[in-house]
Amino acid sequence: MAEPGLPAQRFEILVLNQISANGLKRLPAGRYSTGKDLARPDAVLVRSADLHALAIADSVQAIARAGAGTNNIPVAAMSARGVPVFNAPGANANAVKELVLTGMLLAARNIAPALRFVGGLDPAMADMDKAVEDGKKNFAGFELAGHTLGVVGLGRVGCLVADAAIKLGMQVLGYDPDITVDAAWSLPAQVRKAASVADVLKNADFVSLHVPLVAATRDMVNADNLKLMRPGAVLLNFSREGVVSESAVLAALDAKQLRAYVCDFPSPALNHHAGVIALPHLGASTREAEENCAIMVAEQLRDYLEHGNVVNAVNFPAVVMARESAHRVAIANANVPNMLGQISTAMAQAGLNIHNMVNKSRGDMAYTLVDVESPVSEAVLDQLRAIDGVLAVRYLPDSGF
Repeated sequence: MAEPGLPAQRFEILVLNQISANGLKRLPAGRYSTGKDLARPDAVLVRSADLHALAIADSVQAIARAGAGTNNIPVAAMSARGVPVFNAPGANANAVKELVLTGMLLAARNIAPALRFVGGLDPAMADMDKAVEDGKKNFAGFELAGHTLGVVGLGRVGCLVADAAIKLGMQVLGYDPDITVDAAWSLPAQVRKAASVADVLKNADFVSLHVPLVAATRDMVNADNLKLMRPGAVLLNFSREGVVSESAVLAALDAKQLRAYVCDFPSPALNHHAGVIALPHLGASTREAEENCAIMVAEQLRDYLEHGNVVNAVNFPAVVMARESAHRVAIANANVPNMLGQISTAMAQAGLNIHNMVNKSRGDMAYTLVDVESPVSEAVLDQLRAIDGVLAVRYLPDSGF
């Protein structure tokens, strides 16, 4: 039972985009308030709003994005403040998979120019049937079955795309140097392993990209390796705009090296090019995906704010510890030697008995959860904050423990 008078914490969440109501319901009204104009929020819930252009209040303890990518969030700056950035990997995977399949069919069957042709016909013309029959020969395409799809990036989306392509009768070639154990287990056995991105580009009729935009993947597809692609191949990019060199793709289209470039990222250069099929950021734009993302990040945000648990943060290690006390301290710190020793010493000197402790690191970031058997004073918290390398300290009393 909780000790008498133990306070129940309340949290204010700044919501910067339209978030599914079913997601927001995961933040109980008794403990959470949400709004678009909160001066001192405890956390930020966002979809596409650009946080790089905003002054993020120092009261913010976490940021959650209802989607997979976090390019619109200053992750490095938040890490320096000890603030985790959560996302929703896999929540929109099926929506993206279906759009990739749509993109392959659009390119293979010449759907876009065929629609433009039909749209240009005069409905008052007397011989429309003849015009249709005469014109359709210009849009003859080919079937997907029997062709090879190359998938670069075998996360949740890449695995779903590979599986769907196999069911359509395609051969699949996959490449991911950082494939996770879970992804490897879910990958269909029929997927052939490629040795490199170049290997995929050289041996596939369709290439679908599913990688995050980081320094190592920027311009991953470029003028040099586009030359390796089979004449008439189709490149699909539903990951991030910057993983493909736009100028190199346009040059490859003009040289007839590529049949089509299908992407989710319109731009002035791509717009109206005959070989480009650009969609308006539709990858996760389904009712189901938006709801799945909102529910996932809301639950992760609540678990972090109330209990300090970290699941699906792009800049923090995953740390989940079952509650064994009403008194929990969460500490974000630089991953340096003797940090645990200093934390333990500070608590011991304050007469706090540690009931349970978990510490994990991820690169330069480390995170510690500590359950103690009695209340923690503000003076002790300040002492912990004063340790060199500590970035943030939170006290998480649980009134319902």
